[in-house]
Amino acid sequence: MCRNIRTLHNFEPPATDEEIQASSLQYVRKISGSTRPSQANAEIFERAVEEVAAATRRLLDGLVSTAPPKSREAEAEKARERWRRRARRMGQGA
Repeated sequence: MCRNIRTLHNFEPPATDEEIQASSLQYVRKISGSTRPSQANAEIFERAVEEVAAATRRLLDGLVSTAPPKSREAEAEKARERWRRRARRMGQGA
């Protein structure tokens, strides 16, 4: 359920509004236990997503780092390599 919640700090280029929105939606889904709210809860659900997104943007805008910015491509390759290692382990264990 939380696949879109990713580290967003210290990337070049900085996190986009779309990335923040996707992470905020996944966060609200996770804590509410609902991927799609009922009509009765739709308004508060959407408001929560917007508030989490706004808080996330303020947080990211205020954080500082002495580390060099990370590359999205390099981080994606690291994730692919972790997946390959995991897949090999799972194949050997079967």
